[in-house]
Amino acid sequence: MSKQRSRDTAIEVAIRRELHAMGLRFRVHRRPLRGVRREADVVFGPAKVAIFVDGCFWHGCPEHMTWPKSNGQFWREKIEGNRQRDRDTDRRLTEAGWLPIRVWGHEDAFQAAERIRTAVTIRRSAGSKPSGTTVSFPPAPDAPMAKGPEKHIRPGSR
Repeated sequence: MSKQRSRDTAIEVAIRRELHAMGLRFRVHRRPLRGVRREADVVFGPAKVAIFVDGCFWHGCPEHMTWPKSNGQFWREKIEGNRQRDRDTDRRLTEAGWLPIRVWGHEDAFQAAERIRTAVTIRRSAGSKPSGTTVSFPPAPDAPMAKGPEKHIRPGSR
């Protein structure tokens, strides 16, 4: 397990590249909450949005997860523990006024970046609204989405 990359994975770097190309600026690998030893992959501090890029195996992707046959009990406990910690992290962040966004490792980087940009834009514009105002949030990565073209080309690039 020590040989597995825990930061700067290909999908994480691709998402950061897309976010940067969209003009968004952010912090990388930061703890959104003091005193909580959980690090987000991308953090938009003033907007209070924390992005977590979760690997399909390590976080139990419902679309791609297969349980290992070798040492199955160990891996089941490990992955279920990761899922429980993810839910706890999301709960803590939400209670503190943050918006946690989970991106699966198999997601398209451009689509994920679009979803993140929408959330950050909404949160930034809601900053001037009185407290208690509800802000709608883009759909979760596992929510059905409209079918679009397979290849996404960023405006201005070729």
